Amino acid sequence: MGFNKGGGGMGNMNQMLKQAQKLQAEMARAQEELQTKTVEASAGGGAVQVVINGKMEVVELHIKPEAVDSEDVEMLEDLVKAAINEGLRKVQDMSASEMGKLTGGLKIPGLF
Repeated sequence: MGFNKGGGGMGNMNQMLKQAQKLQAEMARAQEELQTKTVEASAGGGAVQVVINGKMEVVELHIKPEAVDSEDVEMLEDLVKAAINEGLRKVQDMSASEMGKLTGGLKIPGLF
């Protein structure tokens, strides 16, 4: 028993490992780039606007004065939640799209 010299066994494995390491490095770089990107979302016809980065952090929140009604605070709360949730969905879509480019659409558990 033994390994065939010049056969494909170990060479193919080494090549696969190199490709996997290259993909891992590209994905790490893409994730770093994603963290610097932002998306914008709004609710209530622009009454509430939010900017969220790739780390899923709210970096800007703008509320038009006409959206502030002391008699209806719940409406403002709903608009803020809706804008933030829309922004988070956009970040997830952006992330899935960017990672999909690298993985050829393959869903890899734990990455996104």
